[in-house]
Amino acid sequence: MTPFDMMTLELVPPSTLTSLVDGELLTLGGITVLAILMVLSAFFSSSEIAMFSLAQHRIDRLVAEGTPGAETLQSLKSDPHRLLITILVGNNLVNIAMSSIATGLFALYLTQGQAIFAATFGVTALVLLFGESAPKSYAIENAEQWALSVAGLLRLSEYLLYPLVVTFDRLTRVVNRLTGSKMSVETSYVTRDDIQEMILTGENEGVIDADERAMLERIFRFTDTIAKEVMTPRLDITAVQRSADVEEAIVACLQSGHHRMPVYDGYLDNVVGIVELGTLVREFRYGESDPADLDRVIEPTLHVPESKNVDDLLAEMRRERVGMALVIDEFGTTEGLITKEDLVEEIVGEILRDEEDEPIETIDESTLLVRGDVNIEVVNTALGIDLPEGQEFETIAGLVFNRAGRLVEKGETFTHETTELRIERVDNTRVKRVRISKQWEHSTTDEQTTPAQS
Repeated sequence: MTPFDMMTLELVPPSTLTSLVDGELLTLGGITVLAILMVLSAFFSSSEIAMFSLAQHRIDRLVAEGTPGAETLQSLKSDPHRLLITILVGNNLVNIAMSSIATGLFALYLTQGQAIFAATFGVTALVLLFGESAPKSYAIENAEQWALSVAGLLRLSEYLLYPLVVTFDRLTRVVNRLTGSKMSVETSYVTRDDIQEMILTGENEGVIDADERAMLERIFRFTDTIAKEVMTPRLDITAVQRSADVEEAIVACLQSGHHRMPVYDGYLDNVVGIVELGTLVREFRYGESDPADLDRVIEPTLHVPESKNVDDLLAEMRRERVGMALVIDEFGTTEGLITKEDLVEEIVGEILRDEEDEPIETIDESTLLVRGDVNIEVVNTALGIDLPEGQEFETIAGLVFNRAGRLVEKGETFTHETTELRIERVDNTRVKRVRISKQWEHSTTDEQTTPAQS
C-alpha cells in the first residue's frame, strides 16, 4: 500500500469505513445466496421434467432390478399430485427469494425504481437460462438417470416443506372440486392421440415405413371396432345342414375353400355348432358309423351380439378355444360370422386368397378403388376425407345404399361434399367395387346423384 493510500484511509471516518466493509460483505453474501438459490431452482425445474416424463412401467422395471433409488422414486410417483405440489412449492419459494434478495442488493447501489427494474428483468433472464431452459433440456435427455438421482432429495424436500406441501395439496384439491377440474397430473402424460401423432411423425421422419404405420394405426382402431364391422355377412356364409353326412360336409368345405363352417338345424338362424375339415376327414376315414354321422364331429361355438367389441371377442375366443363365432342381432337372427383370421386381419391387414380382390387399390393420391365391404373409417383415413358413418351402415356399400335408397347400377355416381363415389361393379344386388375420388372443389350441393350411362 502506498503512502498516499494510507493517508486516504486515515482521512475516511471510521463509521464510513465500517459501512463500506459491511456493504461489500453483504453484496458478497447476497451473491453467494443467489447462486445457491439458482442451483435449487435448476434442481426443482429439472426434477419436474424428469419425474413426470418417466413412464410407470419403466419405474416398475427399475424396482424389479433393484436399482438404487428406484423404490424412493416409485413411492414419490405413487402420489403424483403431492409430488407436483412439493416441486412447485420449492421452486416458487426459491424464485421469489431470488427476486427479493436481488432487489435488496441492487438497492445498495441504485434508486428504488432502478433496483426493482434491474432485479425483475435480471433475475428473470437468469432463471430462464440457468434455472429453467438448460436444466430441463438436460432432464429430458437424461430423464431416468436424473430421476433416480434426485428422488432422495425430493423426499427430503417434502419433509422440510411438509406444512406448506400439505396445506397447498389440500387447497388445490378443494379448488379442483369446486371448479370441476380433473387432476390431470394423476393421469398419463401420453395419450392415445399423442402416440398416433408420433406414429405419423415417425413415418414422415423415415423411422417407420408406411406398412408399419398402417399396422400400428389398425392396432389402435382394433379396440374401437365391433363385431358387425368385421363379420362375414350372412349372404356370404357357407354352412351345412345338420342332417347331412360327413362326406357331404367335406365336399361343402372343399367347394367353398373353407376349412371350418357352421352347422345349422333347419335354417341358418338355428346354428348348432361348427365342423372342421380335418376332423371331418378323420371321421370319414376312421369313423365307426357308415355313413359317418355329422353329430359326432359338431363342436360348440359362440353366439355374440353385433355390438360386441372385437378386442373382448378375441379374448373370449382364445379362452373358449373356438375358431369361429356367430354374430346375431337383437332378435336372435344370424347376421354373420367371425373367425380368428378375420380378427387377425384387422391388425395385419387383409390376407388374400387365390384371386381375391385387394380391399383398397390406390389409383393416385386422390383416388381409390375399394371393395364394397370396406369399412368407411378405413377409407376416410386412407384418403383423408370425411364420409359419414351411421348406425345403419359401416361399409362403403352401406353408404351407397343409404344415400340411393334403392338398388344401384354400374356407372352411377354419388357426390358427398368434396368426394365422388362411382359404382364400378355390381353383382346382382350387391355393390362390389366403388371408385372414390377426392375432389378439390366443393360441389354445388351436399348430395348429388348421377345416373348410369346408357
